[in-house]
Amino acid sequence: MNEVQGPTPAGTSRPYRSLAEALRAHRIPVENHEFIGAVTDAVGILSYIDRGRYIEALRREGAALHIGRTYINGFTEDEQITVAGRVLPLLPSEGRAPYFYVNQPSGLPSLTVAAKRPAGTRTSAPRAAKPASAPRAPKATPVEERDYGVCDTCFMVRNAAGKCGCDE
Repeated sequence: MNEVQGPTPAGTSRPYRSLAEALRAHRIPVENHEFIGAVTDAVGILSYIDRGRYIEALRREGAALHIGRTYINGFTEDEQITVAGRVLPLLPSEGRAPYFYVNQPSGLPSLTVAAKRPAGTRTSAPRAAKPASAPRAPKATPVEERDYGVCDTCFMVRNAAGKCGCDE
């Protein structure tokens, strides 16, 4: 399994010179680069190959890892991957059984919070009547997300109360 498996459906399969080059090419969020580097160092990677939707990381021993934008897949059930002195929680893979995967820190679902309103008292003013034939304009107010941080143990995004999956 340590040889190149063949081209992607689009025919774009090619080796990368380094992990950094692969992560840039796949537009993996920069905040995940250090985490991915720590995981690949922990398991021993020989080379990286473009597979279209993911990066295939060929290991010295064991199945190849699939590095996507939000996950790393290809671990066995009995593997213990240690990053920053903590063992990562492995989740069973639905699409690549019998392997397991780990979420990358920025790939975890985040809490969306309604747009901030200006501080102070709220008053309402009467609205002017619009003609019935006037089209509605789309809302242009972006929704801002709050960052509650990431748990050092399970790498899940903390909720507004500062808790995560391992605190429950």
